[in-house]
This record gives sequence, C-alpha cells and structure tokens, in this order.
Amino acid sequence: MTKITHLIKLSVGTEDVADLAAWHRLPQAQGPDGLPVHITRMWPKREAEVLNGGSIYWVIKGVIQCRQRIVRLDEVIGGDGIARCAIVLDPELVKVAPAPKRAFQGWRYLAPADAPPDLSAARAGDDDLPPELSAALADIGIF
Repeated sequence: MTKITHLIKLSVGTEDVADLAAWHRLPQAQGPDGLPVHITRMWPKREAEVLNGGSIYWVIKGVIQCRQRIVRLDEVIGGDGIARCAIVLDPELVKVAPAPKRAFQGWRYLAPADAPPDLSAARAGDDDLPPELSAALADIGIF
C-alpha cells in the first residue's frame, strides 16, 4: 500500500487565501484543461505518494493557511526547452488551522502527521485575519 505525502510551498507575493484564489483564476495560472497549475523545476521523486491523495499546503505571509488537492503531475517544456513539472491542482482551496512556517526555497515534502488540520465547516467561512495577527496567534499556539 502506498503512503500519502503532501507538498508545502510558499505563495510568494500573495496577501491572503482570497488573493491566491484570484491568482489561480487567471489564464496564466491554468493548464490547458482550465485547472490551476504550479510549475516547478523539480519533479517529486515520491510521485506515487503525492498522487495518492496528497495536497499542496500553501504558506502565505509566514503561515500555512490553506491546501489544494493535487490532481496530477504533467510534464511541460518551457520556452527554453527545459522539461519542468506542472503540479495540477483542484481549484478548491481548503482553509486549514493556521500554522507558522519559516521561509524556504522551492517546495518540500510534508508528512500527513505534520500537516495542519482543515478548519471545520463552521470556521471555513470566517474572514481572514490580517497575516501578522494570524502568524502571531499561530506562533503562540492559540490558532
């Protein structure tokens, strides 16, 4: 039986979850089938684990704030002729319990045990807190 592994990635330049959702609706952020994609240089070596129910967890302003289910991995060839990995994502952004995360480069694997839980249905509709407040609350374990 194949394990599940998630990915974690910084959403650079994004202000909040709504901003990330707006970016994913832009034509340049979508693949040929209209699903949002994130293109990266590296192909996950643990592909089977990522495609076995994995999600990409987005770090926004120093806090893990949401996730998206990974649908598939597609090879794309850039204008420079170099093969890259297009991480094809479910358009639904699922808010998670905010968790602080220091900056890092690229993407990393995230074990399911280390992934923040999804917010309850009652909390998922809550307005986003300012990023600084969300990070401070998560840092002291309140959020």
